[in-house]
Amino acid sequence: MKIKFLLIGLVAISFCSKAQNSTVEKNITGAQIGLFGLDFYNESRLADKIALRAEASLFPAIWGGDLYGKTGFAFYPALTLQPKFYYNIGRRAEKGKNTKNNGANYLGLQVRYIPNWFVISNTENVSLSNQINFIPTFGIRRNFSENFNYEFKAGLGYGTTFGEKFNNSEAVLDLSIKVGYDF
Repeated sequence: MKIKFLLIGLVAISFCSKAQNSTVEKNITGAQIGLFGLDFYNESRLADKIALRAEASLFPAIWGGDLYGKTGFAFYPALTLQPKFYYNIGRRAEKGKNTKNNGANYLGLQVRYIPNWFVISNTENVSLSNQINFIPTFGIRRNFSENFNYEFKAGLGYGTTFGEKFNNSEAVLDLSIKVGYDF
């Protein structure tokens, strides 16, 4: 009788250790850094495969060359809301792959606001125009270690400046490779 309970217990433990979350996590807060900026974010679950990511970012810019007297750099803020559809999270869970903290592929639509609040630069009198961007994206998010992640995303969308005499609209490319930590 004791052996039956022991075997049932071992089977249950091995089953639970391989169980994966096949839906989006309820709430994730973290930070990511890469060549194209620093993000502080929160992802909240809206449905089984849909999350809403809100992020505050600090993006870099660099310029230089023959037309400029010196190489310049700047950092500027951005606020983003992005619904994400994690289309393969269930399939990854069924295969026993790591889906912790939404480790799956996704499709999203970024709505990014770049305000003219401040610019940190080595050049004086640098400013930017208020902008809003709408960027459909494809992304891959994976986890390693306990709370670390990496994420790749790419998208091409539409952006426009506003509040100036001469507003400008154009295509906007978003390419990001970042490593992060979930708190």
